[in-house]
Amino acid sequence: MAERGVIRVPPILALPILALLTGCAVAPPVAVLPEPLSYPPAARDRMLRLAAGEWQDWGCVAVGLPGPALAPCAPAASPRAESAPENFPRVLAYWRAVPQSGQAIPANRARYVRALTGAGGENLWAEPFWSAAFISWVIGAAGVDAPEFVPDAAHSNYLDHLDALAAAWPARAPFLPRDPRTHAPAPGDLVCRDRSGRPLGDWAERGAERGRFRPMHCDIVLHASPGVVEAVGGNVRDTVALSRWATDGEGRLVPDPRPFLVIMENRLGRTPPYVSHLSQDARS
Repeated sequence: MAERGVIRVPPILALPILALLTGCAVAPPVAVLPEPLSYPPAARDRMLRLAAGEWQDWGCVAVGLPGPALAPCAPAASPRAESAPENFPRVLAYWRAVPQSGQAIPANRARYVRALTGAGGENLWAEPFWSAAFISWVIGAAGVDAPEFVPDAAHSNYLDHLDALAAAWPARAPFLPRDPRTHAPAPGDLVCRDRSGRPLGDWAERGAERGRFRPMHCDIVLHASPGVVEAVGGNVRDTVALSRWATDGEGRLVPDPRPFLVIMENRLGRTPPYVSHLSQDARS
């Protein structure tokens, strides 16, 4: 029997109640990310073929460094834009790859109807931005499952997941964050920039705000050769375009004009059991 004026607390409730009484919050359990799957080299190859194929189907638009593109493509008579009704199902497919599709598709269905009836369609797929949906579609269509790449309409969200996965499983993660100042990008890598008004100076700074939205843009590297890197991205000049960037003598990107924030090194087909001997860098 409890003493008068004394509240007996069951042991199982003692810790939460003590925390409330003392004003101290009990730290929530840290989510444990499951060990990522290893993917065969074919997944990376398919990712590159899909990105290149989309660029070609949109009309082979190239931006950035002048000169002939390394990626072969027969330019269309006129580049295809997001506002063209024939591209409605293409961008729709990108949006269907991300959980935020309900925020984008209904309004653009209405714009599509107006375009077909001649009532205007110039704003078709103009918003919201679909560059992250494009990346998510390419990687998902290549066969990479959501635990290894979480599709999202915001680049910052899927990058946060890749970063956390790399920290938890550095030898098994499908992508590893690399510093653009020291890492030369290779085909399959994601090259990302901060598009905010106050860009981060270094990818490590992202850890302090992980989970919060930050405007970013990423492209998929198709080719890397002395002096130039070519990468495909969506919603670039209202289309899927090939960006051509200059590199230094070591193959590292030259900032142009906004600094590159992070390169996610593509390791599809390069983790055990497909690669039995990892570099020291991958094990660290």
